[in-house]
Amino acid sequence: MNFALPPVEELITNAHVVRLPMRVKFRGVTEREALLIQGSAGWGEFSAFLEYGPPEASRWLAAAIEAAYQPFPPALRSSIPVNATLPAVAANQVSRVLANYDAPHTIKIKVAEKGQSLEDDIARVAKTRQLFPEAALRVDANAGWGIEEAITALLALAEYDLQYAEQPVPGITGLAQVRERLRARGVELKIAADEAVRKHTDPLEVARLGAADLMVIKAQPLGGIKTVLEIAAKSGLDVVVSSALDTSVGLAQAAALAAALPELPYACGLSTGSLFTDDVTSKPLLATAGQLPVRPVEPEAEKLHKLRVAAPRRIWWEQRLRDCYAYLEQPENRS
Repeated sequence: MNFALPPVEELITNAHVVRLPMRVKFRGVTEREALLIQGSAGWGEFSAFLEYGPPEASRWLAAAIEAAYQPFPPALRSSIPVNATLPAVAANQVSRVLANYDAPHTIKIKVAEKGQSLEDDIARVAKTRQLFPEAALRVDANAGWGIEEAITALLALAEYDLQYAEQPVPGITGLAQVRERLRARGVELKIAADEAVRKHTDPLEVARLGAADLMVIKAQPLGGIKTVLEIAAKSGLDVVVSSALDTSVGLAQAAALAAALPELPYACGLSTGSLFTDDVTSKPLLATAGQLPVRPVEPEAEKLHKLRVAAPRRIWWEQRLRDCYAYLEQPENRS
């Protein structure tokens, strides 16, 4: 962080904790909780996944504070090309889920879901390719495979003309092995790093070790727009901006990040607002014809009231904010 922290009591006083229902299960959840902060520059979102402790979740809080108290950088574009996101649903549900998107030209398909098989993944990808023969398809395993599983799966899935495969295995060395072995088999499938970037102490190691062809970058998990722009510039890799399953408040920050990048060679993963049945505004950030507008989002009082969590959950989030704030206050964590 390169700005002063506002008082923690100010953050808590200006915080709203909400729970958004989802259309289908995604990342193992059917609803999404978020703490929204109103600051002098606008609104920020703190929605680190519930299992994250302060060392990791504090970066999400830093991003929320930055968004609430610092202006977004100048935008180089007014809209962002985005992909549709298909959760790990059965093949017979693909058409219904993708009907929530307006004419998607790029589709990210979740694979390697716990409790499912490679056959399930192949059927999902095959059905998507059948329905959208001209679309760019990419798969995201969320580090769900081992190395041998990944090789087997990606050799099979590459038949469907994939744009890239995102984080097929955990870690950086695993990514490098998968990338090298696929090329040894004559498969030129690009590998994208996500968790290996945002969950690693050094996000740039992926680039230094040649472990991936591109990086997936996210505003909240990496600590805010300014930090992410620096990472992208230093990496030398193509980047894709994705959401962290944010409300429209977090999506506005992510869109501002994408708008500030010099180049956007790939569609961004910022169309996840379609996964919710409700949002904190009656004008949520949704894509039209594969384009997401770049604009601020102002939560509405009626929506904040309707979607508010019960008192015990608010207390839990307030304590989490305090714990992450205390972590950010430590001098060694201020960089």
